[in-house]
Amino acid sequence: MAINMVQDEAIEVPGAPEMPGLRFRRFRGESDFPAMVGVFNASRAADGLDEVRTVEQMAQGYANLKNSDPYQDLVLIEVDGQVVGYKRIEWWAELDGTHIYSHFGFMLPQVQGKGIGKALIRHSEARLREIAAGHPREKAPLFDTWTVDRQTGLIELLKSEGYEPVRYGYDMVRPDLENIPDMPLPEGIEARPVKPEQYRAIWEAEVEAFKDHWGEAEVEEKDFTRWQNDPMFQPHLWQVAWDGDQVVGMVRNFVNEEENTQFGRKRGYTEYISVRRPWRKRGVARALIARSFKLHKELGMEEAALGVDAQNPNGALQLYESMGFQTRKVWTAFRKPLV
Repeated sequence: MAINMVQDEAIEVPGAPEMPGLRFRRFRGESDFPAMVGVFNASRAADGLDEVRTVEQMAQGYANLKNSDPYQDLVLIEVDGQVVGYKRIEWWAELDGTHIYSHFGFMLPQVQGKGIGKALIRHSEARLREIAAGHPREKAPLFDTWTVDRQTGLIELLKSEGYEPVRYGYDMVRPDLENIPDMPLPEGIEARPVKPEQYRAIWEAEVEAFKDHWGEAEVEEKDFTRWQNDPMFQPHLWQVAWDGDQVVGMVRNFVNEEENTQFGRKRGYTEYISVRRPWRKRGVARALIARSFKLHKELGMEEAALGVDAQNPNGALQLYESMGFQTRKVWTAFRKPLV
């Protein structure tokens, strides 16, 4: 990402607390990533989340943004010239036409609870209203943000600002890869190694399969490129089922080596699990998950993890529990009307 210096980089945040050395500024480009990574990792650790980012992963992610311009939509928080937090906004249109205007941020523990977060929520909402003014309003637009269960202060702040919980998600872990069930794919369906020329068909099948999931957004052609540019894009680990030349379903496995090193574990992720409608309720997902367990075990992994929408309409939570996954963290989606 090229550096795009802004002449007046200072940002005014109304309602910010009086704090010596506190200032808000615009994004300067790649030179900000090391400090932002430090904030992200420290913030996640304080919230009890075993999640880390590297500078390379953040740079790749920011090169892949959609409906979010970091030079306009990102605020960095400094105290005495040191970055202590940041907040970013983005938006999307759900499949039913509802426009969602989202904000999220990260701060070092020592500056939390001092009123910065409240001021930045209101600043983010003001910026999102500017963006929303140029969009159609066929459906009532909504502000959106997420919390994890340990963020009790943030949860209370959001409620005081008029946000209400609307959806829950779980981080789940299978604590070992022993006693993997033998679950073959249904007759006529087979799993094949992924080839680059199959990426388009796999992506289109995933988009179709997720259309009935909560919060799914409209897609565009550039999303296919973004999909391939994800930092955890590891197609050699995927389990993809086929019925002839039709993609049936998939588990897009990956291993985050940086997290495993940081936390001294051997975890593989069994994520992006989907089955297209004509092949559901036939044991495809269960078989692909079992195959994924075996794959991760062969790689030397000792546990598996995933995230799930607790209210998934296709019974995903019950499926994952039956496959040995246990809930470790609870996420909550908060929303309120944009007025």
